[in-house]
Amino acid sequence: MRAVFVDATDTLAEVADRLSTERGVPLALNRDPDVRPEDLPGVLDGAEIAVIDHSYLPVEVAKACAGLKHVVFLGTGARSYMDPEALAGIGVTVHLIKGYGDTAVAECAIALMWASAKGLAHMDNGMRAGQWLRTDGMQLTGKTIGLVGFGGIAAEVARLASGSGMRVLAWNRTPKSHPGVEFVALDRLLAESHVVSVHLLLTDETKGFLSKEHLARMRPGSILINTARGAVVDEDAMIEALRSGPLGHAGLDVFTTEPLPAGHALTTLPNVTLSAHSAFRTAEATDNLIGAALDHCKRIAAAG
Repeated sequence: MRAVFVDATDTLAEVADRLSTERGVPLALNRDPDVRPEDLPGVLDGAEIAVIDHSYLPVEVAKACAGLKHVVFLGTGARSYMDPEALAGIGVTVHLIKGYGDTAVAECAIALMWASAKGLAHMDNGMRAGQWLRTDGMQLTGKTIGLVGFGGIAAEVARLASGSGMRVLAWNRTPKSHPGVEFVALDRLLAESHVVSVHLLLTDETKGFLSKEHLARMRPGSILINTARGAVVDEDAMIEALRSGPLGHAGLDVFTTEPLPAGHALTTLPNVTLSAHSAFRTAEATDNLIGAALDHCKRIAAAG
């Protein structure tokens, strides 16, 4: 059963080439990361398995990919690039990879929290422009962080935040418990948290979940961190809340439209710290990710 990595960046191609050789799992590499949907039938060339990092796969394109039966998506956010249910309807199964970068993403969330609390990006930008800017930061020790959604990444954030002397609240759509974490109603979490960190998968149910109404219930001057998916938060409402309250700052790694367009409103606000959807990009997480993708390919091939 033939597998093709259709949009391998230089970094991912290097890791995929090394690990596929070490593990004896054949994987053809297309080393052009800028693949258009209409190019995919030719890139796959009859392969049964497509390994996809960031390329869009519309159903009509998938129908034109002769022999395609499986998509191994490098991460959990496949819905940003394809419709898994619609693909299943034409006989293409989408496989996700969870847990590969929990620590990496959690560390990024914590880094964005600290940078936001101390105003580091604003001061850095000002000093590069020849201005001696000084901002009053928020001391995080003793403060409360609220985690919206609680999976592997949120558990790592809880560990790191607890180690920084923070109180940890959490809300999850299904009941959960975790040592050192108090699970509360969402309205209470929003009202009491100095920092709210979003950790929800993007689904039809969670799109726009953190709405204008939810944002209005947040503690005045609080910090919003999003390393999940941009569309989980109502972006327009968030921008308004940053301009007029209650949000004091936002630390964002993900956006409704990616790459973030030049001149976007978020780039004009002084109380926003931005990173380019890179929370998961560490050498350790990349090895975990590609290794898990190869395991998927191996299982699929073994099942025939």
